[in-house]
Amino acid sequence: MSWQERTLLLLGDEKVKKLNDAHVLVIGLGGVGGFAAEAIARAGVGKMTIVDGDTVDPSNRNRQLIALSSTHEESKAQLFEKRLKDINPDLNLEVINMFMDEQEIEDLLSAAPYDYVVECIDTLTPKLHVIVKSMAKKLPLISSMGAGGKVDPSKARIADISKSYNCTLARQVRKRLKEFKIKKGFKVVFSPEHIDHSKVKVVEGMTYKKSVIGTISYMPAIFGLNCASVVIRDLVERD
Repeated sequence: MSWQERTLLLLGDEKVKKLNDAHVLVIGLGGVGGFAAEAIARAGVGKMTIVDGDTVDPSNRNRQLIALSSTHEESKAQLFEKRLKDINPDLNLEVINMFMDEQEIEDLLSAAPYDYVVECIDTLTPKLHVIVKSMAKKLPLISSMGAGGKVDPSKARIADISKSYNCTLARQVRKRLKEFKIKKGFKVVFSPEHIDHSKVKVVEGMTYKKSVIGTISYMPAIFGLNCASVVIRDLVERD
């Protein structure tokens, strides 16, 4: 019995073959990106490139797939390499265990004709580099906005970036994209649910972030699964 039996029953041979033939890039394997990457692999995408330079922290355990008491300080990218290959041993998987600067993002996006880019970075500058460079290369892109501080799953939305609202991260992204004359043209997952800003904590000594925000177990997963749904549905409907 094929491990893809249920997917084949739902989608049919032709659409499953489109997934098997596709190459998807997932950048960021935290609460959102980890669920996105796993759902994409489970759908039968045949080739993936996954990128993350972080290691598991105890604070990740409330929301991240690979964050366990037994995986503290281990590489997220390497943990997902083992997990995704365990799901699909035939998966053609490239694993990049590093934080990327602007030039490295350029090199990554030029390295292959990706069928989809899934951007799940939670810091603004590298997020913008991925978005701008993906747009310049005309790569299909789904980008996750802020899942932190949100508790109502029914408010999660998929829309063009121009249609996002009441999301602090989306507002910052839209503002910065104006410098590149980008106002629309890629999908985002966002929630217009208002954030209680007392749940945001400014921290010192962190390399990539100036603040952290409260999160609940299911919201990053919902954002990630919405990202995966966009990728899978768009891939199977391509001519």
